[in-house]
Amino acid sequence: MHEPIIAARTMANKESDDNRGPVNEQVIANMYASMRSEMNQFYSKITELEMEVSEHSLVIGAIQPLDPSRRCYRMVGGVLVERTIKEVLPAVQRNKEGLEEVIARLNEALEKKKKEIAEFELKYKIRIRRGEDDAKDDGNKKEGSAQGVLVGPANEQA
Repeated sequence: MHEPIIAARTMANKESDDNRGPVNEQVIANMYASMRSEMNQFYSKITELEMEVSEHSLVIGAIQPLDPSRRCYRMVGGVLVERTIKEVLPAVQRNKEGLEEVIARLNEALEKKKKEIAEFELKYKIRIRRGEDDAKDDGNKKEGSAQGVLVGPANEQA
């Protein structure tokens, strides 16, 4: 009587060994949620750095037309220091360029993460569950017999 159960367990073990991937839907859903979370962190960091670039641009625009020997104040490591515009302007411009480079690298990483998520969605047939209004519109469409993992929408930031 116990032989079919053992055979089923052995087959499940073989499947997980052959695919080298998670078999449990909960594990897949957790991995997917983790990937979406990483993507949202990229969006958040990019937005934060874009705000800093915008602030740097405002500062550059404000001090560039002024006399280079004029005094100005700059926050360095939480300490306000007095410098001249001639000293501060190049540093602010370098910081802005550095931030733009970091943003470009983060955007590349974000695109890789999006591709990774898309491949993961295809591999495990993941579909995003939409709101009730959207679901009613699609109610008449027939779904295929393939089974997949359904995951609720993530709070995605643009």
